[in-house]
Amino acid sequence: MASDRMKIENLNPKLFQKSERREVTPEDEDDAVEDQFDAREIFDLIRSINDPEHPFSLEELDVVKQSLINVDNEKGLVEIQFTPTIPHCSMATLIGLSIRVQLIRALPTRFKVKVEITPGTHASEAAVNKQLADKERVAAALENVNLLQVINQCIASSIA
Repeated sequence: MASDRMKIENLNPKLFQKSERREVTPEDEDDAVEDQFDAREIFDLIRSINDPEHPFSLEELDVVKQSLINVDNEKGLVEIQFTPTIPHCSMATLIGLSIRVQLIRALPTRFKVKVEITPGTHASEAAVNKQLADKERVAAALENVNLLQVINQCIASSIA
């Protein structure tokens, strides 16, 4: 366990208050009403994803915020910016992949998902964003059984 702790880059991350759960209204449950996706609904899909290094959610670590989510229902586009806890976080690509996979699994196929690091918050921002935007690299990463297992572990709590 001591060797695991030495690998953790941010031993004492700052924790943030969780948002209240959104109240479900009768209109939300009415299948006859066409429901548009909004930033809050997308946030609710990703907020509980676990950080790969800590037993905390991305929301608790302030990695994802509702204010950094853009949804365009007409164009079928969901854009997410996430903020790693430290500027040299080696887990940034894994976090981005976890967000992307969770949304691809949860949203209708008409949506394109774009996940990027919040500008100016990571030392390798351009390289990570390039990896996350490259469909072939993402597909190859998801074929890696070990990597997919880690992503599934990060996502598992968000579906529970």
